[in-house]
Amino acid sequence: MKGLKRKTTQGIKKPSDSKALLIKNVKLVCLLFFAAVFFYAYSNWQKLMERLDNKPISAFILAGTPSFTTYDDIRDAVLKMGELKGFFGQDIDAVREQIETMPWVKGAVVRKIWPDKLSITLAEYTPIAIWNESEFLSSDGSIFQLPFEKLNDKNLPHLSGPDYQSAKVLEAWNQVYANLKEKGLVLKAVAIDDRGAWQIVLDNDLVLKLGRGEWKAKLDRFVTIYPQIEVPENKKLSYVDLRYRVGAAIGFSDTNTN
Repeated sequence: MKGLKRKTTQGIKKPSDSKALLIKNVKLVCLLFFAAVFFYAYSNWQKLMERLDNKPISAFILAGTPSFTTYDDIRDAVLKMGELKGFFGQDIDAVREQIETMPWVKGAVVRKIWPDKLSITLAEYTPIAIWNESEFLSSDGSIFQLPFEKLNDKNLPHLSGPDYQSAKVLEAWNQVYANLKEKGLVLKAVAIDDRGAWQIVLDNDLVLKLGRGEWKAKLDRFVTIYPQIEVPENKKLSYVDLRYRVGAAIGFSDTNTN
């Protein structure tokens, strides 16, 4: 009996181990299958969505009451994209980017409305001054374009200078306007040149050359000498040059006689 040896179980797989391995393999196959399905759907998402569409987007709603943008403006901009796709297939970011190509549009929000419409909400720049006689400034100094026929207020201030100085010129306008208003004068235009020299125009088209640097003392000097200037007959005061430490140089032009 002593010569009998117990049989070892090493190397013999139990049924439970085989079942666990089978389940593991099945899970791995399922995981790979779903990963493949997800990758295919992700790669072909746009095409899959387009197959669900039975008609293209053909109408839009312009939300709110924009000051300058009309239905025709939106229609013309969207038509440049060609025929739109359907509700599922149309990329609304592409529509938004197209609408934002209109230079007076600050931003747009585009949403889909089932089954074939778009809802469009706009944010527009508001012009507070004419910039370099061909563009406009918004309240934050942004430069933008707007067809002049769309402009409601034709009596905007005229500001000019290098584009990078737009915010500085706008700030100067506000300060000079307030200063002259206290003196009973009305400001019409403000300009700065590439050298940083300032020039302003009053509502009677009188040009004041202020030069570079501080301007407040120069305006005070102008107010002092302005009433004392004698204008020759058939002439009108054209400019007052205040770029001197004291006094000023003045210029005249012929009056228009009809």
